[in-house]
Amino acid sequence: MADLQIVQFTARSDNFAVLVHDPDSGRTASIDAPEAAPILAELKDRGWQLTDIFVTHKHYDHIDGIPALKEAYDVTVTGPAKSARETGLYDETVSDGDSFDFAGHRVQVIETPGHTLDHVSYYIADQNLLFSADTLFALGCGRVFEGNPAMMWNSLKALRALPDETIVYCGHEYTLANARFAVTADPQNSQLAQRLAEIETLRAAGKPTLPTLLGLEKATNPFLRADDPAVAAAMGLPGADPVDVFAEVRGRKDNF
Repeated sequence: MADLQIVQFTARSDNFAVLVHDPDSGRTASIDAPEAAPILAELKDRGWQLTDIFVTHKHYDHIDGIPALKEAYDVTVTGPAKSARETGLYDETVSDGDSFDFAGHRVQVIETPGHTLDHVSYYIADQNLLFSADTLFALGCGRVFEGNPAMMWNSLKALRALPDETIVYCGHEYTLANARFAVTADPQNSQLAQRLAEIETLRAAGKPTLPTLLGLEKATNPFLRADDPAVAAAMGLPGADPVDVFAEVRGRKDNF
């Protein structure tokens, strides 16, 4: 069985579109559908037929392209059960702990609420792939719009439990802004300081910072390290509950 082929490209102003292609079966999935035009163009350029869309959550900039893509292709849309009625766009629904087959690969569903209540992430263990959309970003996490800090922290811990070699695809190119904040939340982290310099170089050259590796995020992303004494101390909360530390980090980032 061949490895899945992954293509990432920009959509809208700062979204990433991601296509996952199986060369053996020809099946191709879009992770969310932020905008139809660039996805249709990429499919045409590569000669791929879109068969699936895996939706992570209901926000407009992740589902806007679905109707046009369904018009162009015979596509099955899989999305979180918690927003099925609200969106009216899903052919199949999934919840936490579910799994389904994509071209012989098992796709595991991890509910990751906080940014929205319906948010799910998709994990393909045999390919070390995680599609975390707006829950986990490179050096960041999504704003807590519908959930609460405890909910978001638990979601991040669920993703943090995956193997270090997991390749993480996120929903947006927010890494430079996240990095500039992260060094204020974890100022003694030398690996983080080095990473900021690397990210500045990439963005100055117009290059993407994604995907990222989960092991790197575990070492440098302050939102994954709210239970690290160094982050708690930097927040002025030594010995505090990690939920309170996370809430402080998220609040400071919101106002950064």
